[in-house]
Order: sequence, then structure tokens, then C-alpha cells
Amino acid sequence: MTADKRQSDEPATGQPKRRIVDADAHLDPPYEMWKEYLPAHLRPLAPYIEEGEEHDWICFEGERRPMKMINNQAGRTGKDFKMTGKRSQMRAAWLPETRLGDMDTDGIDAAVLFGGGPLGTTNLELYIASFEGYNRWLADFCSIDRKRLAGVAYVPMRDIDETIDHLRRAAKLGLRTINIPAFPQSADGITSSARVKAIAAGQGAALTGNPAGERSYAEPAFDRLWAEICELDMTVTMHLGGRIPRFGEKKHILPDMVMSKLAMAEPVAIAIYSGIFQRFPRLRWAIVESGVGWMSWMAEYMDRTWEKQRYWTESPLTEKPSYYMDRNVYGSFINDRLGILNRNEPGGRNIMWSSDYPHSETSFPRSHEIIARDCAGIPEADIRQIVCERARQLYSVP
Repeated sequence: MTADKRQSDEPATGQPKRRIVDADAHLDPPYEMWKEYLPAHLRPLAPYIEEGEEHDWICFEGERRPMKMINNQAGRTGKDFKMTGKRSQMRAAWLPETRLGDMDTDGIDAAVLFGGGPLGTTNLELYIASFEGYNRWLADFCSIDRKRLAGVAYVPMRDIDETIDHLRRAAKLGLRTINIPAFPQSADGITSSARVKAIAAGQGAALTGNPAGERSYAEPAFDRLWAEICELDMTVTMHLGGRIPRFGEKKHILPDMVMSKLAMAEPVAIAIYSGIFQRFPRLRWAIVESGVGWMSWMAEYMDRTWEKQRYWTESPLTEKPSYYMDRNVYGSFINDRLGILNRNEPGGRNIMWSSDYPHSETSFPRSHEIIARDCAGIPEADIRQIVCERARQLYSVP
């Protein structure tokens, strides 16, 4: 039995058919693609796969590491999770026919695709080139069915001019959303105060940046970037990144996963309190896979704190922080009944459902069943906004 035809993958039945736009699915490219999408002089440096007996090997920059499978668990129950394995045991979600077939199985009409760029290299030229290489491959992948596949471009955040250049290239590829790290990156793009063993420094920095660095999105220098994003009418996302879980470490992974959600409050608070959204009212900012149940609490806490502290801190805000959360900030979740119940509270209104396919938290292949469970008692019009319309509008899905 192949990875794409497991008995446990039978979809749930008896659930009402709704149009679903998945606000956060994942797409890790096949390693072979780098030899096609990197600049010609860098292609000999691309990673490749060697087959092994118990697991395959990823070979890159003189090192061999086991092929990790934590990001490819769709169709397995928790007791069957594998941390390492062979590519033949993985769900081939990087193939359009598998991806679209699984979306059909799960009743997903369209999916927003977050991904597998850049490369985890210490070669700075290769690192920066891999952002664009990934984005070009992603655009080609989504061209298979642009009505159902909406790709999210990844851009470096070490130099504002460089970021704007990558932003414009992504827009020309037809990509309407960019993912940035939770904090600006260091000057080399790779060095970061946030490191975990299981993730190469460059890949981690693309999600987190350098939290302990001197630069902050609050700096006026970044206004050129926000202005360009608004001019191009693109959406900004941060995919976790406030704190990266220590994947594969049994002692740490469960509490780290909790904190990876809540830590996304920091970059949002920085953006709100520094007046980014006041200066750029059309800027759309989504925190992805962060969960949303805590967002209404955050909005109330920020309001109360601002009311007391705004004078001596010389706050530039003319409205309460919750005003900007409701106008500019979005969040996605996988399982979050409390967040759904808080959907009408300040800060908790712009929420979107996601499957996290094919990662270990995915709802596949029972997404409709899980939506029905978590949305029990909720008016259908509200459910439609949460599972379809809000993501469709935010990510420009046809």
C-alpha cells in the first residue's frame, strides 16, 4: 500500500458541503527542483537525495542527514508518526496530481500554500538565490490550477532595498502574498539568536529573523517597504517564527508548540504600538498557524495597558490598539473552538480556518468533520466567513 492510498485516509461522510479555502497548507519542494530553478553557476551546490535502508539521506554541503518526516504525516494517526524515513513513505504533496487529489478527498476547494524556501545554507549567495528559486518554482506549481492554488512567496529581510526587489519579482510572478520573518534578519541573513537543532540556521532565520538583533520593524526605515506592499496590494504573513519549536526533541516539543503560537503576539504588538498600521491603513498582516483564541485577550490587554501608559510613553496612536487588530491583523488556526466562540470580540474577528496539510497537526482527511465539531452552534454565515470568505479575500483567491 502506497503513502497515497492508506486505509485511514477515507474521508468522513455526512457533513454539510461548504466551500472551503484552506488558509494554511504546506508545500515542500522536491529536492530535484533546485537544480532547475537555481542560477546555473549555483546548481552544482544544490542538495540531493541518497537512498538508504532505514531512511533516505539528504546530502548538502558535505553533510548527510536523515530525511525528516515530521512535516509529512498526512494520513497517519498519531501512533503511526515517523520522524525519519524514506521518500517513498512520504505523501508526494509536491506533485500536483497528489495535491489536488488530496484536496478533492478532503473537500478543499482552494488552498494557500506556505513552503519550503529558502535553503538552509551558510553560503550567502546561494541562500539569497534560493528565495527567488523557490518563488519561481512555486509560481509554476500554482499555474497548474490558479483557481485552487495560491502560493505565498518568501523574501529575505536583511536589507530593505533587497526585500523590495524580491517583493516586486514575486508580484510579477503572480504571487499576491509574501511571508516575512517575525523579526528583521541580521546583516548576513543567517545569524540568529533563535536556533534549534532540527532546523538549519538559514531556514530558521527566514521564519524568525534575529529576535535579539538591534533592528525592529518599528523603525521608520521600514516604511518604504510597507508603502511598496500597499502599492502592490499584497498581503504580509508571518508563519509562526516568534519562537521555533525544538522539533524532534521529546522533552521540549509539546510546550514549545504552545509557545510558538503565543509568541506571535510580540511582532503584532510591535507593529500596532509603533503605529505601522496607523501610517499604513491598507496594510494587511496575517499571523499564520498561530491559533486565534488568545487574540481577543491580547486586544483587551493592549487596550487597557495603552489607556494607562500612552502618555508617558508618548504613544503615537490615535485609536485603541484593538481598532488596528480588527482592521489590519488576521490569524489562522487548525483546532480552536475558543477562538471561534470569541469571533465577535475585539481582536478576535479576523480568523481563518486551516488544515496544516500535510504536517503533523493536519485535519486531513477529516477537515469537514472537524470544522463541524468546532463550529457546532455557530451561524452558517459566520462559518462561511471563517472557512472560506475571509481567506479568499485576504489572499486574492478567485
